[in-house]
Amino acid sequence: MTHNTPLSPRPLRHLSEAPRRVLTTAQLRAHGVTAAELDAQCRPDGPWRELLPHVILLHPGPPTGAERLHGALLYTARTTEPGVPAQPTADSPHRPPQYAEAVLTGLAALTLHGFSVTPPLSDLDHVDVLVPRQRRLRSTGYVRVLRTPALPVAHPVAGLPVAPVPRALADAVAELTDAEAVRRLLTEAVRGGHCEPAAVVRELTRARLLDRPHVVDAVDALLAEGRSIAEDRLYRMVREYGLPDPVWNVDLRLPGGPHLGGLDAYWPDHAVAVELDTRAPRQDDDALWSEYARKREHLERLGITVVHLTPRKLRDSLEQQATVVRTALMASADRDPAAYVVVLPR
Repeated sequence: MTHNTPLSPRPLRHLSEAPRRVLTTAQLRAHGVTAAELDAQCRPDGPWRELLPHVILLHPGPPTGAERLHGALLYTARTTEPGVPAQPTADSPHRPPQYAEAVLTGLAALTLHGFSVTPPLSDLDHVDVLVPRQRRLRSTGYVRVLRTPALPVAHPVAGLPVAPVPRALADAVAELTDAEAVRRLLTEAVRGGHCEPAAVVRELTRARLLDRPHVVDAVDALLAEGRSIAEDRLYRMVREYGLPDPVWNVDLRLPGGPHLGGLDAYWPDHAVAVELDTRAPRQDDDALWSEYARKREHLERLGITVVHLTPRKLRDSLEQQATVVRTALMASADRDPAAYVVVLPR
């Protein structure tokens, strides 16, 4: 017996009772289903139907949301023959295939990531799947094929390859013209802790979506939301880890001299400052970073230690960042006194 020899025929009923009731025609052949039997099962009044080209739904009713996603991946996964994904072994025909070169994205991916503002899987008009640009594969039925020069590293969710949240957001936003819908998606991404604003803006920039006014408006709201969350985490860090109270949101000036810049927190007795970096990676990012760097260098020449924190650091390692700030405060006793500066509310 060769590896191409089908298994001995079995009653077809057990296939419809399988946990995954979506299989490819190649998987069915590997399980001993002949072309004639497949045609008979898929007749108009039969128990099976073709969900997508070469993808069979093994029951007569509508597919569930999970079955639609499984079918979309079976249709788009890399194949050795057109439209037929690489198959599991004949002795384990229901083993989920390796979905080579196919990644769920867009609204379906966001729903799998746990977004509450996206439709249920069964209500989606279409399912977006990323495939490499060189693949010859057409959108069909409810599956929309999106070609990309390089597939993102997929996150496994419920056994399915899913694009990271920033990439899924960019692919979803690309098709949305409703400004409120875009704003809700971006806001939940940050407020729900799925990702940081900078990662979202980076993907939107890469997708060339920041020339759309309704997207720019939503990004401005996103950045404000992200800064607010980062400030809350900074307040919590000071409170929960017993740091001395700083003065919050101040401007520094030299007496009778120039403006030195704004700071999120400042300990005048220790000459230690905290600055939140909530920059968005836009086209002017280099110029903005240079401004940050110049301000920091100027303050440090005056003897002021600047601790640079990002929203991600505050989210992922709050205790570690508190230790960094505490170390800077303790080290102030060993430094030369800082220059006198005027502290003003910002």
